[in-house]
Amino acid sequence: MRTERYFNSSLIALASATLATFFLIACQQSQQPAAPAATQSAAATTEKVFVVFEGPWAIVADPKDANSVLVLAPKTKLHRDLYVAASNESTLAAGTYDLSVPAHAAAFSGALDPSFAQAKIDAKSLQHALDDKSGRYVIRLPKPEEYVAAKRFRSRVGPTYPPDAATEQNYAAYVSFRYNVSTLNGFSLAGTPDKGTFNPLLLQLDTPTIRFAIEPAVADNPKDMCSTHSREAFRDLVKFLSLTLFVDFPNDANNCHDIDPQKARPAKAEVDWTPPLEPKTTTGISVAAGVPKYLMATMYLFHGGTGACTAPILFLTTTP
Repeated sequence: MRTERYFNSSLIALASATLATFFLIACQQSQQPAAPAATQSAAATTEKVFVVFEGPWAIVADPKDANSVLVLAPKTKLHRDLYVAASNESTLAAGTYDLSVPAHAAAFSGALDPSFAQAKIDAKSLQHALDDKSGRYVIRLPKPEEYVAAKRFRSRVGPTYPPDAATEQNYAAYVSFRYNVSTLNGFSLAGTPDKGTFNPLLLQLDTPTIRFAIEPAVADNPKDMCSTHSREAFRDLVKFLSLTLFVDFPNDANNCHDIDPQKARPAKAEVDWTPPLEPKTTTGISVAAGVPKYLMATMYLFHGGTGACTAPILFLTTTP
């Protein structure tokens, strides 16, 4: 009888110890902090998408929607038609367009990178540019998480000609809007051309980039040492916005100011942009800063450009 009683007591003791150990392990596991599954999931699915603007653009807050921003450019003979490109692309006629972006992170609220050229525009001039159906592009899109300089070029910008040397720096000539999104699906473009119709375009993003590009109508001329295309493109942009601003490129040839399209000239002088005492080629053709005289006249008469736009993109602040 004593053996049986001892055996039963041992079993009870062992069962109690096992049960106590089980509860201790369960308690310790319940006290461990939970893994941040939501955070890990979000980090795994969030991707950066860049919407890049190339060409003579100006950027301003949408006066009718605090959550949107407008990107504007004039339509001129100096450039080809605007096109938007992701993995698919489309050419856009002059008009207003809306880019839809899937759910994304909070909008930008900090200070702009100092490489962005900034200017003020009064509300009346802005509205006039938005309503100008003689030739302009307006792209409306959500405020991004960040503005990123996609290309910089050394220049000077100011309200007098030539701009003060103190304004010289590497300004952003292309700008990229950055969005953190959970999916690459849902980017689409809808719009109202000034003439005709536009079928909504679903943008396919095999890589996380969308480009809005306005390219020169004429290929770069290696003999042009005066950034002629960029000077004229900037002139057209500020005229479209009713602003008094000029751009200059310190690395251009010394006599480029004499033929700068930003400078007003009497009508009789418009056919001759060659400065005095210009050098001559071995064939005797007059050259202005490396550009033959007859070539300069041809470029202006036919409103042709000579290279990619390297003038700064403008960030505008609206005033009453």
